[in-house]
Formats: sequence, C-alpha cells, structure tokens
Amino acid sequence: MAGRINDDDVKVVRDAVPIDTVVSEYLQLRPAGGGNMKGLCPFHDEKSPSFQVSPSKGLFHCFGCQEGGDTIAFVMKIDHLSFSETVERLAAKAGITLRYEEGGYNPTHQRGERIRLVEAHKAAADFYVEQLGGEEAAIGRKFLAERGFDQSAAEHFGVGYSPAGWDHLTRFLRGKGFSDKELLLAGLSQDGRRGPIDRFRGRLMWPIRDISGEVVGFGARKLRDDDNGPKYLNTPDTAIYKKSQVLYGVDLAKKDIAKASRAVVVEGYTDVMACHLAGITTAIATCGTAFGTDHIKILRRLLMDNGSARVIFTFDGDAAGQKAALRAFEDDQKFAAETYIAIAPDGMDPCELRLNKGDAAVQDLVEPRTPLFEFAIRQIVSRYDLETPAGRASALDEAGPIVARIKNGASQHEVAVQLAGILGILDTQFVVKRVAQMARWARDRGGRGPAGQASSSPSSSASSSSSSYASGQSPALSGPALNLRSPAHRTERELLKLALQRPELVSPAFDAYGVDEFTAPPYAAVRRAVEDAGGAEQGMASAPEYLAGVREAAPNDAVRALVTELAVEVFHGKTIDESYAGEQLVRVRLRAVDLRIHDVTSTLARLGTGADHERHQAVQNELWVLQQYRQSLRNSGAAAL
Repeated sequence: MAGRINDDDVKVVRDAVPIDTVVSEYLQLRPAGGGNMKGLCPFHDEKSPSFQVSPSKGLFHCFGCQEGGDTIAFVMKIDHLSFSETVERLAAKAGITLRYEEGGYNPTHQRGERIRLVEAHKAAADFYVEQLGGEEAAIGRKFLAERGFDQSAAEHFGVGYSPAGWDHLTRFLRGKGFSDKELLLAGLSQDGRRGPIDRFRGRLMWPIRDISGEVVGFGARKLRDDDNGPKYLNTPDTAIYKKSQVLYGVDLAKKDIAKASRAVVVEGYTDVMACHLAGITTAIATCGTAFGTDHIKILRRLLMDNGSARVIFTFDGDAAGQKAALRAFEDDQKFAAETYIAIAPDGMDPCELRLNKGDAAVQDLVEPRTPLFEFAIRQIVSRYDLETPAGRASALDEAGPIVARIKNGASQHEVAVQLAGILGILDTQFVVKRVAQMARWARDRGGRGPAGQASSSPSSSASSSSSSYASGQSPALSGPALNLRSPAHRTERELLKLALQRPELVSPAFDAYGVDEFTAPPYAAVRRAVEDAGGAEQGMASAPEYLAGVREAAPNDAVRALVTELAVEVFHGKTIDESYAGEQLVRVRLRAVDLRIHDVTSTLARLGTGADHERHQAVQNELWVLQQYRQSLRNSGAAAL
C-alpha cells in the first residue's frame, strides 16, 4: 500500500511555488510595505484588506480572521483539499515528480478524489477539443462560424464537441484509467440501462475553469432539433463544481480585472468570447444561474474594492435581461465598486453586436453605461402613471427604499435628487427627506423587512401595510402606515370621525370628496367604505344601521377595526359644531387642491416649451382654475365648497 509523500519532495514543492504567485490566482495583491503584499481575505468577508502575504517568508496571515500558514496551508483551505492532494496539485504545476514512501512512484489509485476529478475533466476537455475537428462536428464548427468565431478562437477558449453516441467519452476515460465511480462523481457520465453513458452527447462544449485555471465542469450547447434536452446543459454540482461559485472566463480575465479595476459581466459563453476577442478582456459570465453573493465575493477579491473599481453588467435588453439586471441590483450594496448596466440600443447581446457591427461596437457598448441603481429606479418608475399624484406617490414608495439602501450619505442625497427629477416632483427636499426617513427606518430595524428578510425597508412595509387596507389583504403592521403627528393625517382622521359620528355636520359636502383626497391609504379605505355604504347622508337617518353598513362595506378586518375605532374615538376640538366640521372639510380640500396644483405644475415643467400648444394651454388653464379655487377656499372657507 502506498504511503505518504517523501518529506524532501514536500519541501521542494513548498520552495518551488512562490506563495504570492499562488495567492494571486485567487485575489488581487498590492504592496503593503516591507516587501509584503495585501489583499481582501478570501476566508472571511471584509471591505478593507487585512490579509497579508510575505513572499520572502512564504507565509500568509489575516489579521481579521487569524487564518495563516504557508503555500500548502493556503491551497488546502481555499480549495478544501487534503495535504496530499495539495502537494500533488502544486507539484504538477511546478513539474516536480513526487516520490511516495513504502509504495513506489505516484500510485494513481492513491490520488485524492478532487485531484482525480480535475484530471478527468482535463482529459475530457482534451477529448472534446480533438472531436471538434471531426466530420460529425461540422454542425458545431458551423455554429461557431455563424457567430464570428474561427478555429483560433475555439482553441483559445478550449471549445470542443461531444460525439452523439452513447458512451464515446466514457470509454475513452476508462482507457485512461478512470473508474466508473469517478466518472459519475465528476458528472461526466450518468447511469444508463446497461451502465454509465456520456452526460453530454452531440453538443458544442465549453470548458468551465475555476479561478486557478483548472477545468471543473462544462457548458454544453444544443445543436440539433432532435435533441430534446435544454438549450444549454451544464455540469451538475459536484465535489469540484458549484455553479454559484464559478464564473466562466475568470481564469482568462482575472489579471486584467485586477489591473484595470473593472469587470464586465455578460450572460453567456459566446458573449464572453465576443468581448475578449473585441478587446474587452475583463468579461466573465455566470454558468446557468443568476449572478449572486458568491460571484460577488470572487470579483471583490480581484477588484480589491477600491474607490475606482467598476462592475458593468451587459444584460440583454429584453424582459428577461431586465429582470436579471434587477436581480443583480439586489446585491448591489455588497460591492464597494460602482455598478453599471450597459444595454445596446437595439437590444443585441455582445456576440450579436460583434457579428453585426464589429469589435469597436462591443468596445463602445460598455462606455455609455447607466448606473445600476438608476436603471433599477427607472424600471420601477416606468410601471406608474406619473401624470397622477397617486402614480407619483406609489412610484416614490417603491423606488425610495432602493435609494435609501445606498450607504454613502452624499451619494444617497444625490440619487434622491435625481429620483425627484425622474418622478417630476418639484419639491426636491421632500423626496430627499423621505428617502432619509426610509434609510433611518431600515437602520433602526436592522435592515430587515416584515417577514424577517434582509434589505426590505420599513417604508416598503408601511406601503405594504397601507395598500393592504385598500386591497382587502391582512396588513403587515411593521411600518408606520399612519402618522398622527402629520397635520394631514390628523385632519383626515378628524373628518372621518365626523362622517361616522356626526354625519349631519359634514353632509352633503363630505360625499362629494374623492377617495384620493385622503392621503393615508387606511383613511382612503375607510372613505371608500363610507361611499360603498351609501355615503354619510345615510347616517342622518339611523346611526346604528349606518355604521353597521360601513363596517359591512369594509374590505377586510383591518379596515373594519379602523371604522370601529374612528366611530368611538373622542374628537380633538372643544366644540363640535358646523364651524368645526367646516374647518376640517376645508383643510382636507385645500390640501387636495394644493397637491393637484403641485402635480399640474410638475406636468408643465415636464412638458417644457416644445410641447403641443393645445396640450400646454389646457394644462395652464387647469392650473389657473385650481389657483382661483384655492384662493376662494382661503377667503370664504366652507362656503366655497
């Protein structure tokens, strides 16, 4: 039985492979003084580098998590290898032949599992590359040529072809000494009726390498119509391949990503190829999964999270691409780098763009980019009618929490100002203060949402709570849906109490008030219930039946409970008479008129001088009428209602 690796050979391996060279395959290192190098620790999450490497001593140490050791210890930990597996891998890189005590030279059956799986993938990659030149693979070569990739491009990226038969690769790897168990564990073969068969058959093959350059999986593209499988088939998760932890092309891009402090994230293998061939050598892609936290960790270690670092997403311009961009934005604040999105005007992906317009067009694609937060905001805002106050308010409620997540105070303020402009809200400070309030709520609640999920702000909880009153759903009572310190909310509450308790004082004027004149959604829901019950005038005949009707008209228990609460709550005024009721009616109406004037003024500002004359004149006329009505309310009070 083979024994351990010869001690002298271990020492030779340790001395032959510089620790800074090995560590640099996983993260960016920069001078730290005294001959040392520093970078972001790969073993714990940090935003300022506390991980140091001493090339002269052959050691590393993290002052944050206290991990440390030599080259072998580093590779063992980061790649989850045994001591023997690590020495064997480093020896292979350095071209060193190892001796094993008690067992002769390098017995294959004793090699570690991970090493064997990597070797199987390397042999498979070589096999696929060779097959690409065969007659059967003509369809694969045609596929590449139609997308602008010649033989040299295929060779550069190691593209190959898997034969359409059942077990060509399986038989080839058996001949190389790999067992059926190893092939199944590697995900290169799968169980068939009569034993293992090839997982990939009749497809174009892209080798997926980890950050150190080892082949750990494959991406396979369907070529024939009679192939009933998915368009792209990836290696399943194995001991060496986790799709959420690999980035296609990172082995080729890592040095330029570190050097330029820029990474370009595209959607597919051909997009990576197109970008690299066009000169954008910092392009990488995920492997059949959404861009997530583990991918961010890989990029952060390469970018070093310095202030000038940039991550540019080039998702397709279609609905799926936009959805992917919004998913990416969910993790935006996990970067210290600035994040952008770049979409070709005609919606083409980088591969299509290069084919149709050349390399220069691909290079230009990532230059006029849009900040990812701005893209996310505009996607949200586009779903609302900004011509109405309700639309602008709803858009602010949904987009505001996104801006509130921006951690840098100055940046948050600047983006809030931009949001006001996008929404057409002239009162910029209102939006800035609203966003700041949302940020405070998020901090106070630890950034947790109503269901205990991260990154959901209390403002969105309040919005959810408010909308649930109107929609008939049970409210999530996690954000302040009502603010009784707000003069508007106090007045609206007082008027609703009058409509429920003393309807004779506010009828018939109250019944002419629209639901949108109540700015708090729960109060708007109560106003709707009064309307659905026949209006406040119904209460002048029989109070018990009237209140029972309003409660019955309430859409859910939450609104029903609020109706009951308002029907028994004490008034704030000392004398409850027609004069007091008139004051509440006028205040609510005045506020509604002021909001409408603000909205119309915003519309005028958006129309600008180049707008259609008739449209511009109509809006100006409405503004004049509203201003006259406001003056009348101020001068005449309830008599002007």
